[in-house]
Amino acid sequence: MNTRDARFQPGALSAWIGSLPLADHDAAVRLMLEYTPEIPIWIQLPHNRNEGMVEQFAPGMPGLVPSGGKLRVDTGSETFDSDLLSFFEDYMAAVDADADAPDILDAPDSRFALTNNVAPGFFKFMESLDAKASPPAAVKGQVTGPFTFATGLVDEQGRAVFYNDQLRDAAVKLIAMKARWQVRRLKKYGVPVILFLDEPALAGFGSSAFISVSRAEIDAVLGEVIDAVHAEGGLAGIHVCANSEWSIILESSADIVSFDAYSYFDKFVIYGEQVVRFMENGGILAWGIVPTGDPEAVEKETAESLYDLWRQCAEKIQSLGISQEALVAQSLITPSCGTGSLSLEHATRVIAMNREISEKIRT
Repeated sequence: MNTRDARFQPGALSAWIGSLPLADHDAAVRLMLEYTPEIPIWIQLPHNRNEGMVEQFAPGMPGLVPSGGKLRVDTGSETFDSDLLSFFEDYMAAVDADADAPDILDAPDSRFALTNNVAPGFFKFMESLDAKASPPAAVKGQVTGPFTFATGLVDEQGRAVFYNDQLRDAAVKLIAMKARWQVRRLKKYGVPVILFLDEPALAGFGSSAFISVSRAEIDAVLGEVIDAVHAEGGLAGIHVCANSEWSIILESSADIVSFDAYSYFDKFVIYGEQVVRFMENGGILAWGIVPTGDPEAVEKETAESLYDLWRQCAEKIQSLGISQEALVAQSLITPSCGTGSLSLEHATRVIAMNREISEKIRT
């Protein structure tokens, strides 16, 4: 079921994409709670090798082995066939769970569970939520999107698993279940659960890098993970931090579209008809209005200049036929991407400006 029917309206609250240039998760939680307490998120720290986009969500993938400091799938190993069979048995047990049998998603050793080894930020996040005196407006998690994950993970020949139908199916189902696992744990707080699919690889769709990939294949892998989020009652967002074929995302069943409004709004607004249809159906725009890719831009801009930029962009969306009230109600204010590649000084400036812009819009 598409959870847009729930009509969650963030009203231009501030949210983040998810990474910080820190090495300590306790410090990351403190910074997060200071600047985005209304929609808290769990933080990824890219300085930790295990928290890379592939590495963080790859455990549980059949045939997974370390290789040269990275992970790959070895389809030639003696145990691969049995591991693949075991994977799909676990998957079917999870999706077909009934009240009379323990759910594999709730098992502490489930292959679909995040662990403290690769996602310590998630567990620190849960601790912080347990300690809050009052519930936030919503909570936010994230997972590497299925296209980015399946094109970033390779087999023993260095070929992306996306191009092997069997491995692609396993990779997408792994991501779907890890997304579902997160939503199930976060919904205990009784507020909307937002789960972003981080899909930087979608910026390359249609280019020579993915010349053999079809729109139908992208629709299928995104749809499967979004359906898994919806099955647990979560709101699914898709984040692309560069330009993309936005019709794919706007016409998907995602509830939230997260885009770099600072650098690519002119490319995004070209899809005006799809934007209007998306918003009329209750969809939410996550405006990446604060730059994160260029430290000089971070230093040059102010909350006031970025607020003015947002207003100019918002007026163009309104000119398509969306009212100001609906636009604000169905907007999140975010940085254009994570801040993990910035200095801590610049990252703090980004998140401070993001909060201030949100406050200006709401007041």
